[in-house]
Amino acid sequence: MRTLDFAPLYRSSVGFDYLSGLLENTHRVEKNQSGYPPYNIEKLTDDNYRISLAVAGFTESQVEILFQDGVLSVAGVKEKTKDEVETLFLHRGIAGRNFHRKFNLAEFIKVKSASMENGLLYIDLEKETPDALKPQRISIGDGKEVTIDSKAA
Repeated sequence: MRTLDFAPLYRSSVGFDYLSGLLENTHRVEKNQSGYPPYNIEKLTDDNYRISLAVAGFTESQVEILFQDGVLSVAGVKEKTKDEVETLFLHRGIAGRNFHRKFNLAEFIKVKSASMENGLLYIDLEKETPDALKPQRISIGDGKEVTIDSKAA
């Protein structure tokens, strides 16, 4: 495994020490996951994203979505019925196996909604930047009181 040196970043930045852990975590997550189910990540607007997962054969009750500590987990558990156990497939191209996929979400990304349609699971995400972190225009005055305008150009 390759080790990254973050010392130059730490010399000129404050509060980014979580980056090394995030990168290491991402590497570990990708290493442990297979390519199933296939998925897309789309940027719809500057503040809206969508994750689409192909979950053909799963019902809404067989898919669980959890969001905790910046990690979005999607798991599908499908119990095999008696008919499926006894079926002899000559070719099986539609996977129906259980899965567990994780996505690391950036700060201020919130899960807005989830829906399932035609074998695709859609998870809509939204970036909600707090007003305190948005750019602010500081007007120059007579030194008595500072006026802050949150609608910076």
